[in-house]
Amino acid sequence: MAAATAAGASPTAAPQTPDDPRSPARPPGRRPDPARLRALVSGMGLPELVGQLFVSRAYGHSATDPDPADAELNRSAFGVRTAAELVARYHLGGVVYFAWAHNTRTPHQIAALSNGLQRAAADSGAGIPLLLSVDQEHGAVARIGRPATLLPGAMALGAAGSPANARRAARIAGTELAAMGIRQDYAPVADVNVNPANPVIGVRSFGSDPARAAELAAAQVRGYQGAGVAAAAKHFPGHGDTETDSHVGLPVMRHTRAQWEELDEPPFRAAVRAGVDVVMTAHIVFPALDPSGDPATLSRPIVTGILRERLGFRGVVVTDALDMAGVRQKYGDDRVPVLALKAGCDQLLNAPDLGLAYRSVLAAVESGELTRARVEESVLRILELKARRGLFDDPYTSDAEVDAAVGTPEHLAAAEAVAAGTTTLLANPRGLLPLDASAGPRLLVTGTDPVSPTGTTGPPTAVLTRELAALGCRARALPPERAVAAAPGHAAVLVCTYNVPEGESPQRTLVADLVATGVPVVLVALRNPYDPARLPQCAAEVATYTWTDVEVRAAARVLTGASRPAGRLPVPVPGRYPLGHGLSYPPAAQ
Repeated sequence: MAAATAAGASPTAAPQTPDDPRSPARPPGRRPDPARLRALVSGMGLPELVGQLFVSRAYGHSATDPDPADAELNRSAFGVRTAAELVARYHLGGVVYFAWAHNTRTPHQIAALSNGLQRAAADSGAGIPLLLSVDQEHGAVARIGRPATLLPGAMALGAAGSPANARRAARIAGTELAAMGIRQDYAPVADVNVNPANPVIGVRSFGSDPARAAELAAAQVRGYQGAGVAAAAKHFPGHGDTETDSHVGLPVMRHTRAQWEELDEPPFRAAVRAGVDVVMTAHIVFPALDPSGDPATLSRPIVTGILRERLGFRGVVVTDALDMAGVRQKYGDDRVPVLALKAGCDQLLNAPDLGLAYRSVLAAVESGELTRARVEESVLRILELKARRGLFDDPYTSDAEVDAAVGTPEHLAAAEAVAAGTTTLLANPRGLLPLDASAGPRLLVTGTDPVSPTGTTGPPTAVLTRELAALGCRARALPPERAVAAAPGHAAVLVCTYNVPEGESPQRTLVADLVATGVPVVLVALRNPYDPARLPQCAAEVATYTWTDVEVRAAARVLTGASRPAGRLPVPVPGRYPLGHGLSYPPAAQ
């Protein structure tokens, strides 16, 4: 990897102060040497230069020996058999991991995949290391499951309101990702969720208070990057007040410029001030910021005029995935990558047809629509990021690093401690909670069992039942179709809900029928805290914000008084609870 080594950086490492000295973290690398990186960029051929702009998916658990089905998927999508061949063919700047692409089976397998991809990059073209990325927000969006540590998501952290814990969670997450060879995480979400009907952000946001979201976003940026992993604040200029999912349509943000400055801008400004490496754009139309009708990803007034010039961001701008419907409705897949670069973006994420996108950018440079200087500008930013995150020093990892960092007892205990402050007690009018576990109450657990974000945890009703039993309760779980008839004779029924829609629904019917039995019903809102407003009033109501095991166990401890409810609503629940609402127990109830 001679060319990459020659591009190395100055000898002074940036000082790092770990949040937890027991958590090993890779150093962030050396400060980039701009002159050496510019020389590297100037010496690259156009095909290699353009390749650095692309971050693509690749199918399979191995860089060189995928399962036959994944080899066929690679052939169909890219015309190659393996991920290593894909890196070499297109001189890729990065690869993004997905569970559905079969990249994330186990930590050791991920590390081996990362090493294989880096070897492929070292052996091809200019020998520039890859920036390997993942969506590991934690909470509702996570691609890597157990035995990696799973932490509370953004809205749960918003309920806890602790910048120190938000930073601690990101530090742990970043440390584990770096050990698996992943040096860029598409987190934190900096969107301010002010719309209860938002179908795509919701609990992925820290909440509806822009000041609190700004504080926590900055804390997470520092946590990730203190572990040597690039953070990516998303989705600029703000996706928090939309009613369309940009994966399937083109959302329109109706905020005025003044509303954007008050509500949407603060977390991104805070992330930039915290030194965030990357900002991800949103595939949304924002008429008050750009009346052209172009999505923000393709908008020069938004990407260059606001993000670069107003906020002063000098890092890497990555598009949201280019296979999403929001960016494909107005222009063809051949034009989108070119227009994104013209808008001011640097990295082109997951083009639906990589070959077409790559050829389109090459053609745009050859025709003069894009200048080589414009492409070099983006590639230089990307290489500076790679140098800052240590990739020119050592892009590889090892089994020993995985064992030392991933899913360690210290990290797992820290996740439980962070989760302990997130559960929110919304209602307890009769003083039903905390349940007296010492009396061994008979409890029935039922409700919705959403699939785990990683496929490695849950189901939540089983997790809740086990934890209640471990705390001394006589608890059993039953499916909803059997729960109503079985409810009489129990001290309480705990019903788990998940994103209850407006109007009539099976979840509403279940809760109403359980309330009608006369047995006290405890509502456990597993995801959106808006659920209570769409259901009959229950004897007690709690919000967990995430249905992964660590949050469900934290809720069980609150329900039994093993820990005190400390979370406060990071969003208002219309018609029911204001922003900041949250109850606790009197000292005698603990």
